[in-house]
Amino acid sequence: MRVTLLGTGDTTGTPTVGCDCDTCEEARERGIERSRFSVHVENERTGESLLIDCSPDFRQQFLTHDVPLPDAAIVSHIHFDHLDGLGNAYRLFDDLPVYAADEVDPVTGESVADTIRSKYDYLDRVTVEDVTPFESVRVCGLDVTLVPVDHPPLVCYGLCVEDPETGAKLSLSGDTSYDVPADSRAALSDPDLLLADGIVPAAFCEYHPMGGKDEGPDGTPYTFGTKHMTREGALALADDLDAAETRLVHLAHYYPPEEAFAEPLAVDGETYDL
Repeated sequence: MRVTLLGTGDTTGTPTVGCDCDTCEEARERGIERSRFSVHVENERTGESLLIDCSPDFRQQFLTHDVPLPDAAIVSHIHFDHLDGLGNAYRLFDDLPVYAADEVDPVTGESVADTIRSKYDYLDRVTVEDVTPFESVRVCGLDVTLVPVDHPPLVCYGLCVEDPETGAKLSLSGDTSYDVPADSRAALSDPDLLLADGIVPAAFCEYHPMGGKDEGPDGTPYTFGTKHMTREGALALADDLDAAETRLVHLAHYYPPEEAFAEPLAVDGETYDL
């Protein structure tokens, strides 16, 4: 399968609108973009493709990158930077199956799947398919499994995508703290490619009102606040999962410019053949 990183940024992206920080200026000078999160997975054997999360930057991502429109989509959680691009389904698709978890979120009183149904009830081109976490579903000839992660206060899911014929495996941490449950870690383990949420360097925890948590052996915080992993936490998770290759995604413009575009931080447009 061919994996294309359509969007590698956090909720504001890089460059951030109206921001003249050194990192945003460096991104403009280099012509680099980190738009809101989305990943395209093409099954080159069947000619089908899957979109993981529907970025608000959907239109520009598909105009910019040489990938086909998806045959199906899967949504990890209901934050706008992962969902609101779904409105682009209007007049682009005859029918787009959208897969999402069926577990009821105690905060919202409905599942991710039900939220999508109610929010996009006007889109007759979208068919929402309920998925039970840890139960694999065949989509576009690939086996997709949603697993719970830790992104309070809402439910959120990481996922793995496996080719049943070649054994190739892509894992995504989802938006999460380092406190990923053990059974989810087991499902995500041993990927050929891991896309891990690493929103900021650990040093930036001092600027968060809640600081950091999930400290490593040397006291380095692996979680920024409560919702996202630090760079160091994402890399520790990659080690825990024994990932063959790791790219950090969902990146904020708070990385200093000398670190913001260094390995293994991803930028939009990267492709991987698994």
